[in-house]
Amino acid sequence: MKYTYLLFFIVLTLNFTSCVSTKQLTYLQENEETVDSLMTVRKIQEPYRLQVNDLLSIRVKALDQDEVGIFNPVNAEGNNDASGEERLYYDGFVVDPHGNIRIPSFGEMQVLGFTLEEVREKIHERLLEDFFKDDANIFVTVKIAGIRYTINGEISSPGSTIIYRDQVSIMEAIANNGDITTVGDRTNVVIIRQYPLGQKVHHIDLTDINALNSPYYYVQPNDLILINPLPQKSSGFGVTGLSSFTTILALITATTTTVLLLISL
Repeated sequence: MKYTYLLFFIVLTLNFTSCVSTKQLTYLQENEETVDSLMTVRKIQEPYRLQVNDLLSIRVKALDQDEVGIFNPVNAEGNNDASGEERLYYDGFVVDPHGNIRIPSFGEMQVLGFTLEEVREKIHERLLEDFFKDDANIFVTVKIAGIRYTINGEISSPGSTIIYRDQVSIMEAIANNGDITTVGDRTNVVIIRQYPLGQKVHHIDLTDINALNSPYYYVQPNDLILINPLPQKSSGFGVTGLSSFTTILALITATTTTVLLLISL
């Protein structure tokens, strides 16, 4: 009889340790249960600094639009039907391996490591110095041609995605790719981010409400997001209590049957 209780205890222990808990699946959890709580989000996101291979969209406007036509790129002949990302490929300004972009009448301009606002100011000043007067009322806009990121691992739809927004959170990026699977580790999402001097590896816990204040909560262009599997995936017992119990029961049944067959021989 004592062996029966021991076996039951082992099965029960394996059943609860092998399945994925609700706590491991819930995003942005608060330490205490509250109602309509207000959380102060610190503005800690640093301005994005341009990297090699970034694609920029630059537009110049003035009272006399004909005067700035040379600065606004037009689709190459034969590609007038291009749209979306394809059009940006033809019309945009790519940061070359030396950190420069080439602008009509400007030549090459160093932008590596600059923010978008700094590039806008440089172009605006250059236009006033060499091409226009103050009363031309020129208006310059500089934007990243979409935020491209790659997400792999335990995600429903892995791959590279581009979102035409100025700001995208990691929660939006994950939702856009179909959410993390049941066996994906939400407590340790890995972000490999590019910097002017190389790449750095960062981590963020998406089950903690404090992730909203993380400097890695917002996606930057060319981010690589990796969702690692939970240990439960490699154990093979299952992700829910029922599936774990079924697997363990099948294993015990198979073992018992094998033992009885050997005894009967």
